[in-house]
Amino acid sequence: MLELFPTPGPTSAMHYLSTKCVDTVKHRDEKKWFMPWGPEQCDRIRSFDEAMAKKIEANNIVFSVHIPQPHKEMSPWFQFMLVIMQFDIAFKMHNQIEDGAMVTIDVGLAYRDDTISEWTEMAHSFEQRRLSCNFTATKTFENEGRYYECELLPFMEIGSVAHKYYLLNIRLPVNERKKINVGIGEIKDIRFVSIHQNGGFTQVWFAMKTFLTPSILIIMIWYWRRITLMSRPPVLLEKVILALGISMTFINIPVEWFSIGFNWTWMLLFGDIRQGIFYSMLLSFWIIFCGEHLMDQTERNRFSVYWKQVGPIVFGSFCLFIFDMCERGVQLTNPFFSIWASDVGTELAMAFIIVAGICACLYFLFLCFMVFQVFRNISGKRTSLPAMSKARRLHYEGLIFRFKFLMLVTLTCAAMTVIFFIISQVNEGHWHWGDHAVQVNSAFFTGIYGMWNLYVFAIMFLYAPSHKRYGDEQSSGDAGANSGEDIQLTTTITHVDGPTEIYKMTGKEAHE
Repeated sequence: MLELFPTPGPTSAMHYLSTKCVDTVKHRDEKKWFMPWGPEQCDRIRSFDEAMAKKIEANNIVFSVHIPQPHKEMSPWFQFMLVIMQFDIAFKMHNQIEDGAMVTIDVGLAYRDDTISEWTEMAHSFEQRRLSCNFTATKTFENEGRYYECELLPFMEIGSVAHKYYLLNIRLPVNERKKINVGIGEIKDIRFVSIHQNGGFTQVWFAMKTFLTPSILIIMIWYWRRITLMSRPPVLLEKVILALGISMTFINIPVEWFSIGFNWTWMLLFGDIRQGIFYSMLLSFWIIFCGEHLMDQTERNRFSVYWKQVGPIVFGSFCLFIFDMCERGVQLTNPFFSIWASDVGTELAMAFIIVAGICACLYFLFLCFMVFQVFRNISGKRTSLPAMSKARRLHYEGLIFRFKFLMLVTLTCAAMTVIFFIISQVNEGHWHWGDHAVQVNSAFFTGIYGMWNLYVFAIMFLYAPSHKRYGDEQSSGDAGANSGEDIQLTTTITHVDGPTEIYKMTGKEAHE
């Protein structure tokens, strides 16, 4: 059994070299599967030179790969399996790789849960992959036999690992009349790398979700109950905080536990949808959160005021959803499909990742500008403090400090979220770019997730209305000192009939 203990990274990779089997039957049997080793192993050949010597045609050669390696088992705790492939192609003067060469692959995937049962077909497809190979030496007869340097190619992705054993049978059909698999060089071997989530990381991840779900749910119910006890209707910020809590609860609910017992291949897509909803809600919340504390002359507390800022966030999230559906949505029926397999798809995917990264950085810069405006306006309103009594002034100065600290925490959380989003996008596509050394550390992954929960918990706790009042006993003295100005400041200790904001201080009646 593969180890289920946590490792430094959330994923592990296993390397395979395909075995070249010979299909000796004239008429192909679709139900026949070729095992690379074991008591049921196929008739094998070492090289294509041996095949030529035995007059074995290319159409009768089957590349076989068993996942996992001998004496090991796959586990539902691995959650998903991504497989990439790489061709070993030798240089021959009379059989070079043509520009834009496409490899046509006839591939079948089967599974079983013990070593004696028959293999059950899981998927079968004809796929094409464009070769991207470079020959670093001079193309002369002396260098024949040296290998091209070929890039890794996306091959397969399944959203659950519900079975113990998987078998891949791959054929490279040749048809010179139809130009199928012609001009692809002299293929010697096919190598594969399978990537899956570590079982230990999965257990830690499930435990975090199971613990955090009731924590956020309880504070959210408590928060909204405090809102409903108010004598006024909820303000915009309170509604947005509730929506943020709901989206956090939605991403927290540990439905992944069911994937251990059920073959739910759609879990990867469902996870992406949940995370996308939370991203769009969190980014929208920060815009509204800062906007509601700008303390300018604009009449706020209406969602329509923020449509110019929130609209692009919703549109961007929808575009990412469509992009995700174009790949993982199709993979629900064909695990061998990849948007990276075509030139147009690769350019589109790269463009999406680059544009998403740029937009995330621009969003963070805009958020920094809004926080700067909030701080500048707070500094301008501090001129009202000397007119207050000493006790009241010290109280409000403490509130100002705590509010500034919360805004800086918000900015830090936003920065970490943007960094995590960019790294996640790069990490998701790095196998397609040929660099299999990039990996997100599990501590960073779980740390960001914990940070989101802690931040949402703190926001709902701090913004829950209180029935306490502060400084009523000094109100008459302060009124005289302020020359009739109605100075209003609502804080973490909010009034029953006042707006729920951490800090809002104006020299006249606040716009609600």
